[in-house]
Amino acid sequence: MDQITKIVIFKGQKVRKTIHNNEWWLSVVDVVEALTDSVKPRVYWNAMKVRVKSQDGIELSTICRQLKLESTDGKKYLTDCANTEGIFRIIQSIPSPKAEPFKRWLAKVGYERVQEIEDPELATKRTRALYKAKGYSDAWIEKRMRGIEIRETLTDEWKKRDVGEDKEYAILTAEISKAIFGMTPSQYKKFKSLKRENLRDHMNDLELIFSMLGEASTTEIAKNKDAQGFDQNKTAAQKGGSVAGNARRQLEQESGKKVSTKGNYLKQPQSQKALKR
Repeated sequence: MDQITKIVIFKGQKVRKTIHNNEWWLSVVDVVEALTDSVKPRVYWNAMKVRVKSQDGIELSTICRQLKLESTDGKKYLTDCANTEGIFRIIQSIPSPKAEPFKRWLAKVGYERVQEIEDPELATKRTRALYKAKGYSDAWIEKRMRGIEIRETLTDEWKKRDVGEDKEYAILTAEISKAIFGMTPSQYKKFKSLKRENLRDHMNDLELIFSMLGEASTTEIAKNKDAQGFDQNKTAAQKGGSVAGNARRQLEQESGKKVSTKGNYLKQPQSQKALKR
């Protein structure tokens, strides 16, 4: 894939990053926020560009590229990003005691990416370790990792079937989610009181299982029907999501309990105990 978006953590601050042309590009605004603790990092970044141009005659925007990153509303927007070399230059203009630790952290992030390119299994191991460190149960982690594989299989299938990336992927994903849960991902995040957090990282076992069923069913239908282009794959997404949606409703009728819950890992750190039951 040309772009893979992830979030990394520096001393408790989230920094969005994406792979572009086989190297990491980080959100400049997130880096500014991590180093300055500014409540208005965008304003700080804009003021910094003006200051550096005035003092040094350097246009910091020329070392940036606008790439799509997910925002707090769950949608992707063009965002100022810079690669490792660019970020090093930018943080030279930020007077912060965190600058040196950040440089060491950034170098480590870049090195890890090189390792992951050489051995993709390392990325999976690191993801598992991260979830484990956050307190997720082994059973939950297995489902989450399996869900990631199913999702990647689906997006690979969409790519083969002439579906445009980013915007069209988001629309098809919303169709699947609506058919499964009666909510789009952005509506689901509001339902769980989430902002920038990854929705699936805050799903319980059943929510993950039905998400996997919907996406796996969509892949199977798209392949067997030889769906081509956006419209045909939209129909496949609706049908695949409905397979999981019908199963969810049947379970809710038999169990007398809703699958979708407002509980999430962020607000209920002990909820993972419930997932083991």
